[in-house]
Amino acid sequence: MTSPRTGARLVIAVIATLATAGGAVLTTAGAQAAAPGCRVDYRITNQWTGGFGADVTVTNLGDPINGWTLTWTYTAGQRISQAWNATITQSGNQVTATNLSYNGALSTGARTSFGFNGSWSGNNPAPTSFAVNGVTCTGAPGTPAPTTSAPTPTTPPPTSGWNPPAHLVTPLDQVWRHVEETYNNGNLYGFRNFGWDQVMANRGYLNFCVRWDSSATVTAAQRDQIHATLARQYKKWMDIMVGHNGWPYDNVPIKVVGWAVRDRNQLQWSDSSVDIYVNNIRENAPQCSEGCGRYSNQNGQYPNCPGGASRHYDQSLWLTDGFGGGAGGDWGQRMGREYYMANLNAENMTILLHEIGHTFGLDDFYDWTPSGVGGFIMKAGSSASITEFDAWMLRDWWRHLKNRYGY
Repeated sequence: MTSPRTGARLVIAVIATLATAGGAVLTTAGAQAAAPGCRVDYRITNQWTGGFGADVTVTNLGDPINGWTLTWTYTAGQRISQAWNATITQSGNQVTATNLSYNGALSTGARTSFGFNGSWSGNNPAPTSFAVNGVTCTGAPGTPAPTTSAPTPTTPPPTSGWNPPAHLVTPLDQVWRHVEETYNNGNLYGFRNFGWDQVMANRGYLNFCVRWDSSATVTAAQRDQIHATLARQYKKWMDIMVGHNGWPYDNVPIKVVGWAVRDRNQLQWSDSSVDIYVNNIRENAPQCSEGCGRYSNQNGQYPNCPGGASRHYDQSLWLTDGFGGGAGGDWGQRMGREYYMANLNAENMTILLHEIGHTFGLDDFYDWTPSGVGGFIMKAGSSASITEFDAWMLRDWWRHLKNRYGY
C-alpha cells in the first residue's frame, strides 16, 4: 500500500512495551507478516488509579517521509487528556496523532517520540493495531497494563558518571561553590523540597495545580493545550537526566490534577478530569487546596486533601494577567497569562524553562557570570533555550543530592 502523503511504502511492526513489577514485557503484534518499513513502540510509563502516562516512538525503516499521522483504536474507553511533541485528537475510541513542525521529517532509520497522559476505567489494554499514513498492521492483543499506583523506578540504561567537558569543569565548580554558600542562607543540604525531592517522593512523576489568576475564560481545548505545553517544556529538563549517573527514571510524567479560579463559569468544560477550586484566594490569587499542596505537607501525608494523596499537587503553574517576567521555586512557576497563551506552540517557552530550572535549585546570574561561558538559559536574557552548560548544572545538582535518596 502506498502512503497517500509521501508515496513511501510503509508497513508497520507494532511493539507494545508495558511496565510490570518485574520489569518490561515486550509484545510484538504482526511483525512476522510485515515487511520492514516502520516500527511503532507504545509504552505505558506509569499508571495510577484512573490515569496513566504513555510514550510512543515511531521509527521509519523505509523510504524518507515528510510528515506522519499515526492512528490507533482503544478498546476500553481510554481518553487522552494532554500530549507533548505531537498534536493528538480523539473521536470516541479513535485516536490520531500528527507530527509537529519540527519532527515530521523522518529519514530512513530515523525515529521520533511523543507522549501523553490519559484516563482509564476498568482496565487499560494496549492498542492492538496502529497505522502510519494509512498503512496498518494488526496483531495479537497487548499485555494488560500494570496496576501499581505509582511508577516504579526502572532499571536505567548504562549510565555515565560525572564527566563534564573539560572546558566546563572550572565554571561548574565556581557555580557549585557559590550555590553552597548562598542557597537557603548557606543551608542548602537542609532544604528538603527541591524538585528533586518531589520527583523522588512520588517515585517518578510530578502533580500540578494551575492557578488561573485571570478573568479570561478557558475552553477544554485550551486547557489541554496548557497541560501539554507544561509537560513538553518540563520534558526538556528531565530528558537531560536520562541515563546519567544513576538517575532512575527514563520519563517524568507531568499530571495536572487541579485548577483554581475565582469563578467556576470561567472554565468552559464539565468533565471531571481535574479537581476545581473556586474562590480559594491566597496571595491575592486563586489557589488549589493547601491541604493538597506538598509545600504545606512535605511529610508526604495529605490528611486534609479532599481527593486524598493521589490528588495532591507538588507545584503550581501560576498564570497572572499582566505579569511581567517570571518567578520560580520549589512551589512552581509564575508568569504572565498572556505570555503563556501566546507561546503554547513554541519550541522553547523561555521564561517557563528558566523558572523550572529554579525549581530544581539552579541559580540566577544577574550579578556574575562563571568563567569561560557565554549565554545560557539560567542567565536571564542570554539564551532562549537550554544549553550544554545549563544541562551540566542540572546534573551537578543530582551529583550532590543523590545520596539522600540512596543512589
